[in-house]
Amino acid sequence: MKPMPLTEETMTTANTPAALGFAMPAEFAPHDACWMLWPQRPDTWRYGAKPAQRAFTAVATAIAESETVFVGVNDEQYENARNQLPSHIRVVELSSNDAWMRDVGPTFLTHPDGRLAMVDWDFNAWGGLKGGLYFPWDKDRRIRTKIAEILGIPRFQAPAVLEGGAIHVDGEGTLLVTEECLLNPNRNPDMSREHMESLLRDYLGVSTIIWLPRGCHLDETDGHVDNLCCFVAPGEVVLTWCDDEEDPQYPISREALDILENAIDARGRRLKVHKLPQPAPMYILEEEASGIDRLNSSRPRGPGDRMAGSYVNFYIGNSVVVMPSLDPALDDVTRGILQGIFPSRRVIGVPAREILLGGGNVHCITQQQPRP
Repeated sequence: MKPMPLTEETMTTANTPAALGFAMPAEFAPHDACWMLWPQRPDTWRYGAKPAQRAFTAVATAIAESETVFVGVNDEQYENARNQLPSHIRVVELSSNDAWMRDVGPTFLTHPDGRLAMVDWDFNAWGGLKGGLYFPWDKDRRIRTKIAEILGIPRFQAPAVLEGGAIHVDGEGTLLVTEECLLNPNRNPDMSREHMESLLRDYLGVSTIIWLPRGCHLDETDGHVDNLCCFVAPGEVVLTWCDDEEDPQYPISREALDILENAIDARGRRLKVHKLPQPAPMYILEEEASGIDRLNSSRPRGPGDRMAGSYVNFYIGNSVVVMPSLDPALDDVTRGILQGIFPSRRVIGVPAREILLGGGNVHCITQQQPRP
């Protein structure tokens, strides 16, 4: 018998995704597609976003070797994006306030019977009017609804502010998060840790949650876990690593390692932790800061500001792993480590400083659509 489709009525009752059999699959599971957005915001991306557009094109092109890539574009940038992106990348009109698809896009769910659905979290630009990165964010909040309409899939509206970069799952019941982000009062000030855990279990279909205290040093997302640590296989994670005791990242990585090595996942396993070196500290140059318009950004970036560079911010595709190239002294070393972790995938490094200047990296600008 064909399963009954979900309706708006079922999605507003106590029938949560987990209760209905849905769960978030791991990023390393098979994909049907990858979703991205086109950069154009001049107070995020320097020089009218032209350098960033070249970087986004490189990321999209690399991922398109592995799976279908959709790039959402505001109407005024449609022809520019269509002319810059290879013809096999699908360009769709999908208005946004900025280009961080990981955080404004859907969290896709799958069901054992083959259905696809999504979680529609609330979004407040990483902190709302008390610490957020820009205003307004009205177009970003509609992204998930529009993608649900395009794909014709159910959409579960979650009663919480949460971004996609704040969660990472192994597809077998285990979730990685940080306290710094999920318990930050600028997201859900009246929600306790216990309430948040219950909501995550209900909407992601997980049973075990591993809490890390903090994200990477100076991460302006308030410590997204995807910049610090992520699953690469069942029972295996990678962690950004720093050996310099004088670097503020040093104690963050050490405390995370201690928790990870003592954690037990949903299948009763201890985790294997792979260390990825942190690139040398990266700072915004004078000429880079001068190219940014001073408009509605609440955290304008200035010369000398340190950026939260991390090699963990990579994308796992069906046949490729797309990693940011950030430090010439460590790019090849890091690529070799990742190639050892993903022997059946080709690791591709893309120049990513322009993306980092905007506040994130490869993982932040992508969102996988799993194969049902």
